[in-house]
Amino acid sequence: MMAVLLGFDYGTHKIGIAVGQSLTGTATPLETLGMVREKPDWTRIGLLLDEWRPEALVVGHPFEMSGREADNAEGAKRFARQLHGRYRLPVHMADERLTSREAWARLGNEANRDPTRVDALAAKLILETWLND
Repeated sequence: MMAVLLGFDYGTHKIGIAVGQSLTGTATPLETLGMVREKPDWTRIGLLLDEWRPEALVVGHPFEMSGREADNAEGAKRFARQLHGRYRLPVHMADERLTSREAWARLGNEANRDPTRVDALAAKLILETWLND
């Protein structure tokens, strides 16, 4: 049975979003949202959930290379709780170590021209990590 999921790379200034499915364990970058008055763009997130009808959501859980939670982990966990509270969907956390670095490396010069693509690609990598664990 195939399940559609949305993945999120949460940051304090922007959120990368990707869509994926469980059958192949692959994901596709969708977009990067800016914050609205220092809060997630709940309107746009709601529209994406209406469009894709995911069965679950995956949020990147920031860790340092040592395995210790990164300083921004509390914000990502709060965002995950808010997603669950607003949309009543299962929300999973996935280790996001090195996903932004990998996204920058994959995009190369494109990342310099359009840095917002990095966050959506990082969300894709986060979601694929969770789908394939």
